[in-house]
Amino acid sequence: MVRTIPFPHRSPAGRARRSKSMLLPIPHAVANELALQVHLALAALRRGGTGDDARAVLHAHVLAQSIAEAGYGALEPEQVRVADVALIDCFERGNTGGGWQLDEAGFEALAGLVTVYDRQLQSAPLWALTEASERLERMGAGETSQQALRKSA
Repeated sequence: MVRTIPFPHRSPAGRARRSKSMLLPIPHAVANELALQVHLALAALRRGGTGDDARAVLHAHVLAQSIAEAGYGALEPEQVRVADVALIDCFERGNTGGGWQLDEAGFEALAGLVTVYDRQLQSAPLWALTEASERLERMGAGETSQQALRKSA
């Protein structure tokens, strides 16, 4: 399953350094590792994956929207809508024993969204990723994945 982005908690003495680091993108190796996990999950859902794969793509979907709202990357409303429908269908099929799989249109919509997320990981400052990750954690604490997805649509 995709991990949320680990953010170090430093002492007050490191506050100035932390402020500067929050303005910079995460290291490319970390961004590549996070993006690879999502790309692999999406590829798995194309041929029949798992619930963990679907959750990984859902997390990337929510994170990409939050990061775009912060001004980093652009998502078209129609692209988000089609991705929402594809994920809802995938969760409904998977939860009823029909398999964790995306149809071709759903895969294409989510592939575009994952590409935007990949670019965001490479270029958005750490503060934008932190806020998006915290928002995802708050959503996960109070709602199921499908409820969160339907509200974001």
